[in-house]
Amino acid sequence: MATARSDDLLSVLEQCPLNGRYWAVFGLLSAVGVVDFFDFFSVGFLVAVIGPQWHLTYGATAAILLGGGIGAIVGSLAGGALGDLWGRKTMVVVGTFICAIGAAAIAVIPAGAWVQFAVLRFFVGFGLGASFAPATTMVVEMTPTRHRTVVSSLFVLSASVGGFLASATVAALLGLIGWRGIAALGLVPVLVGAGTLLIVPESARWLTAKGRLAEARATVAKLLHLPLSEVPLRAAAPAAPPRASLVELYARPALFWMTLLTWGGAATAAYGMSLWGPTIIAQLMRIPVKQAAHFFVYVSAAGILGKILFSFAAPLFGRRRLGQIHGFGTFLALATAAYFHSLLLGGISIFVVALAVTDFFNAGGFSNLAPYTPEAYGVRMGARASGLGQGANGAGKIIGPLSLALIAGTSNVLKPAATEAAVFPAFIFLACCGLAIGLAFTFLGRETHGKAVPQDAEASAPVTVPVATTPGA
Repeated sequence: MATARSDDLLSVLEQCPLNGRYWAVFGLLSAVGVVDFFDFFSVGFLVAVIGPQWHLTYGATAAILLGGGIGAIVGSLAGGALGDLWGRKTMVVVGTFICAIGAAAIAVIPAGAWVQFAVLRFFVGFGLGASFAPATTMVVEMTPTRHRTVVSSLFVLSASVGGFLASATVAALLGLIGWRGIAALGLVPVLVGAGTLLIVPESARWLTAKGRLAEARATVAKLLHLPLSEVPLRAAAPAAPPRASLVELYARPALFWMTLLTWGGAATAAYGMSLWGPTIIAQLMRIPVKQAAHFFVYVSAAGILGKILFSFAAPLFGRRRLGQIHGFGTFLALATAAYFHSLLLGGISIFVVALAVTDFFNAGGFSNLAPYTPEAYGVRMGARASGLGQGANGAGKIIGPLSLALIAGTSNVLKPAATEAAVFPAFIFLACCGLAIGLAFTFLGRETHGKAVPQDAEASAPVTVPVATTPGA
């Protein structure tokens, strides 16, 4: 990528301060992640309630849990491709509406209708994937390079906040409104999607890459509170604007396979742990689901802490080194959970503690991994690259919960004996997924911290734009 010129539109964007308008847009995009992930993670508690009531087998329960994973794969790939073709904002709004409607519809299905439950979970996953991939890309593209490593990493905190709210809401309201009431809360993302439609502008970098230069100029002027006349207009349209082809992603095979390994490994570990976690804790400790939800509040809080610390550690360690810490830390924590799942020390479950440590490393690592993918691929393939990562994430949503079901035996009814026998081999498998993350960053990763996001697929270039104070700061 050529050195930015002082009269270039994107060099002006690089000097953009993090002003009130920026934070309003960032806040809305973060809210999209919070409410969508609330819808996704709440199902773990719903299944823990209806499993005994509906006499579900492991196979039926796994079908419900992996329905969201299948939907997330399709939604991420479709949302990424269309996000590069039609725009990031369009897919964020459409995906959020789909996620909300699918989640809320679960509240009105008949008792025992687990097939309908699984189908609706497909739409929840589809909407989550279709919205979060372009939203992540949008944050990476709108944030100046000097702030991007920290701020884009903090954006991913929205996923853990959504999981935390799911745990806290179930713990506080399940006894009052029941599982159908919890499901009905899934309609809340409609409000966030409407706010995004009205307030959030399209990515100026994407508009520039598409040759829509006048719109890009107007977006930058609004972000900086500048008169349109003070923002330069690029003279030439790009030679190769973004397309919807997913095949182009394999033009960089090392980055392609690294994306699949890191995202797939992290998601398999995360969703295997979080979607089965409430059921395992409730059955191993012989406690009600509501009490298990209280334990998961602490697990989710550890994930939030991890994302905050990983976000601020990224500039110190760099993306690549932090990715190694993510993978190897997840491996050690999950191996501990596997080996000591039945051990209590002073009345404290080592299994629960190990899950909290796992979420610290794995959820924290997602804050580094999510922006890394579009940073490495560049604007022209940014949404598709993020969609590829979220597609692998969706595969993890399937493999994670399915692993315990296959090890326990899909025809077995959920019960403590069957659960305990499956915990050790299942969690050793999940631990190996963490190991794959660390190895992928070690042998396939390259550094993106401190380098401008390229407009095309070339390697990121060091930042040469000076930090300047602009009006409206």
